[in-house]
Amino acid sequence: MRAQPKASHFIDGDYVEDKDGTPFDSVYPATGEVIARLHAATPAIVERAIAAAKRAQPEWAALSPTARGRILKRAADIMRTRNRELSELETLDTGKPIQETIVADPTSGADSFEFFGGVAAAALNGDYIPLGGDFAFTKRVPLGVCVGIGAWNYPQQIACWKTAPALISGNAMVFKPSENTPLGALKIAEILVEAGLPKGLFNVIQGDRETGPLLVNHKDVAKVSLTGSVPTGRKVYAAAASGLRHVTMELGGKSPLIVFDDADLESAIGGAMLGNFYSTGQVCSNGTRVFVHRTIKHAFLARLKERTDAIVIGDPLDDATQMGPMVSMAQREKVLDYIAKGREEGARLITGGGIPNAVNAEGTYIQPTVFADVTDDMTIAREEIFGPVMCVLDFDDEDEVLVRANGTEFGLSAGVFTADLTRGHRVADRLEAGIVWINTYNLCPVEIPFGGSKQSGFGRENSLAALNHYTELKTVYVAMSPVQSPY
Repeated sequence: MRAQPKASHFIDGDYVEDKDGTPFDSVYPATGEVIARLHAATPAIVERAIAAAKRAQPEWAALSPTARGRILKRAADIMRTRNRELSELETLDTGKPIQETIVADPTSGADSFEFFGGVAAAALNGDYIPLGGDFAFTKRVPLGVCVGIGAWNYPQQIACWKTAPALISGNAMVFKPSENTPLGALKIAEILVEAGLPKGLFNVIQGDRETGPLLVNHKDVAKVSLTGSVPTGRKVYAAAASGLRHVTMELGGKSPLIVFDDADLESAIGGAMLGNFYSTGQVCSNGTRVFVHRTIKHAFLARLKERTDAIVIGDPLDDATQMGPMVSMAQREKVLDYIAKGREEGARLITGGGIPNAVNAEGTYIQPTVFADVTDDMTIAREEIFGPVMCVLDFDDEDEVLVRANGTEFGLSAGVFTADLTRGHRVADRLEAGIVWINTYNLCPVEIPFGGSKQSGFGRENSLAALNHYTELKTVYVAMSPVQSPY
């Protein structure tokens, strides 16, 4: 077990084990090897973590944002120094290739700590409101104990994206990673303590779908931030609403990517591939419905096939590997079922559609897959697959494609490729999505807000906007003269 942590949980500044919790294995998707064995949190572990957070939070909130920011920036520096080590752990945890994790996972987490550590002193200010002789002012105050529930596709990044704005705002965090990828968050906890974070402010507990409700329904929890599927989001939102808790929901999508006939073909194909095959297609914001103008469809598909067939699939720890396995056998089977459904419903398979030969047979590998002649009513065009399956659809007219692109319950992201920037902005304005890319796809620097609309969730991760979701506004009215009362 080459990645076995000291214990399953990290509470009040140290590792904690409770073997009464249900045991589960962390499996390296590339080989099927068990790399760690952990225990799910018992109710006693949940209580211990929340109690630690509740105890530590008031003193932390009393510090200045600048003092809190120094610790986050030190954590960012440590993460950058240990980027290779953290990236290798992320690869073992997820199966994503090291060439990806080394630039996109702990690096993004460090960016988040650095960004929020640097901006909070100015961003957490309130307003002065003159009222004649009297005046009022507002201030941003922390919520208290926050719960973060992570997904398995970007475990370290998600842990940091939720924790950085929570901590800088003066909150404490109890974070539950996915049981599929339990290891990275524990290292983040170690690093935060090493950077000087007081004990109890960032706690990691392991668990599954039985653990989440213990956190979400706890009376001492003020805020829940979830990254997950739409069905999971509905359940968590309903539970949080029963206690009137603050929520951020970053859920799934079935996002459109529109390629007009004047687009730079190589760039558009590159964007479509990044929006479908990066992280073996396991990205919520992926542009999985690629609408290509009919006049360039054949050229687009021909070149897309060439570039897709050249993707290097193999050992994720090899720097040359461009695509690794899926996170689990269950996820691969789900994606293969969708591929079969696409064939049954009449989509034309351009490339992929199966399991690659030259890989470890115990791994959860799958071929990057492209379907053409997809229609809006096909299952693969309506449901989130969460795997490397690109659906290419034809269109003729701007108004037509916008109606079709918006014809979904989801609204997380969208993209448009065109040489006409007037059209690019016009289309971006009409696309119903929380984030829209023009002539690129899936770039998410921490300086910009990220989040969805419609059934893809609400609230925002990253940027100054995230601070609004981890604080609440307090208004103070100051009277400058005696009270005039008729009584």
